[in-house]
Amino acid sequence: MAVAAIVAVVIVVVLALIVLSLSVRLVQQYQRGVVFRFGRVLERIRQPGFHLIVPIADRMVRVSMQTTVIGVPAQGVITRDNVTLTVDAVVYYRVVDPVKVLVNVRDYPSAVLQVAQTALRSVIGKADLDTLLRDRDKINAELKAVIDAPTEKPWGLLIERVEVKDVSLPEGMKRSMSRQAEAERERRARVIAADGEFQASRRLADASRAMANTPGAYQLRLLQTVVDVAAEKNSTLVMPFPVELLQFFQEYGRRGREQVAQGGAGATEQPPALGPTTERVAAAAEGDGHRPQP
Repeated sequence: MAVAAIVAVVIVVVLALIVLSLSVRLVQQYQRGVVFRFGRVLERIRQPGFHLIVPIADRMVRVSMQTTVIGVPAQGVITRDNVTLTVDAVVYYRVVDPVKVLVNVRDYPSAVLQVAQTALRSVIGKADLDTLLRDRDKINAELKAVIDAPTEKPWGLLIERVEVKDVSLPEGMKRSMSRQAEAERERRARVIAADGEFQASRRLADASRAMANTPGAYQLRLLQTVVDVAAEKNSTLVMPFPVELLQFFQEYGRRGREQVAQGGAGATEQPPALGPTTERVAAAAEGDGHRPQP
């Protein structure tokens, strides 16, 4: 009798453990539990923690609420301006309604991938190459809207982000874009150089006008140039004519032209006054005994 009682107790304990193992379910913090009772979904979603279900009658399915990342394989796409590209993308999504994910769609990761591939071809086909390369945010927003429309309400999925990862161009298009970029840089360099020359010419013109009002400024500039040339330790130093001597010849020629124009009326006029430099040259010639002939 004692042995039979012990055996009965052991059997009861084992059955209790089996029933307990079939009844207790653990839901993690990042999961939600959906209970099916005889194939029908119970309305209450099980939150994280321990939960008891009816053995045999109930079946719990745990759904992850974490953000899932899937990579869209490279797709051959023709843009609106007839350029053949190879584009791939990345899709970030998460579950917002566990019941719809389990009931309305089968294998939802694969379904999201197929929708993403179709949307990628559709959106890239409506855009031109410049928009795809320059305004990537706009393309990403359009992809998100196109993928999110058929997946959020029917399937209970939320598309968080869609990003175009890589755009592969044909080799001929790469060379054309490289030549275009090089031509654009050369054009900018020429414009900048021309602008610099224009500004330098204006400054030189302003300096020339300022020096014209001060006769001695030309001589000071001449001396400064001589000092700069001598600082380079050259063996040959070229000295230009004095500015005053050049002005004398210019004034003398102008007087001569006026006299010719007046028909010799001013032939008796005195020659123009000599400048300080010319007077010194004439005095030196007189001291050497070389007087000008009458």
